[in-house]
Amino acid sequence: MEHAPGDYGNLLHQLQAISGSGTVPFVRPPWNDHVAIKKILDCGAQGVLVPYVNTGAEAAEAAAACRYPPVGLRGVSGSNRGARYGNNLKNYLESANREITVIIAIETREAVDNLDDILAVEGLDGVFIGPMDLSTNLGHPGDLGHPEVKAAFAEVEAKVLASDKFLGTLTTTWERTQECFDKGYQWLIVMQDGTALVRAANAMAAKIRDTY
Repeated sequence: MEHAPGDYGNLLHQLQAISGSGTVPFVRPPWNDHVAIKKILDCGAQGVLVPYVNTGAEAAEAAAACRYPPVGLRGVSGSNRGARYGNNLKNYLESANREITVIIAIETREAVDNLDDILAVEGLDGVFIGPMDLSTNLGHPGDLGHPEVKAAFAEVEAKVLASDKFLGTLTTTWERTQECFDKGYQWLIVMQDGTALVRAANAMAAKIRDTY
């Protein structure tokens, strides 16, 4: 929901479909906004990946948005899908605070510099390195092989893997996926539906042109 044109109605339908698959649904909010996060969780998401978090205070805000008082500031509603439309409110209030997974995205030099403060936040479960945003913010758009970008990745990897948080990022190839798993990453986005469809279409079109 950060870049794609989805809305909360579409999200609800997607989560309903996912519920029959045994898959745990994560959602990326459009911003570190407690109202948006509240609506996403009320729809039944079990985890969020909050973009563009640059400080420990911002990470704490994201964690608080995902949890009910007294440990957080999420507004209480018993009529939403997450609470089974009023049939599971008490259990949901208890389980949500315990089970909702909170991940924040490291996408700037500022976030890398403040990583120690971010990792100290209670209630934060994981850290995601946004490769395109981070490389662009460092002045090397899309150049993941640039020494400065690789050094920033290595700095984040070392600190997160030494902490009690899990580490994630976006990979687009099998080789990169293997490399990340071998380093100790535990949470990877390995493909995206739109780009996968485009690659398949381009490959088919190229084969037709080459053949006929």
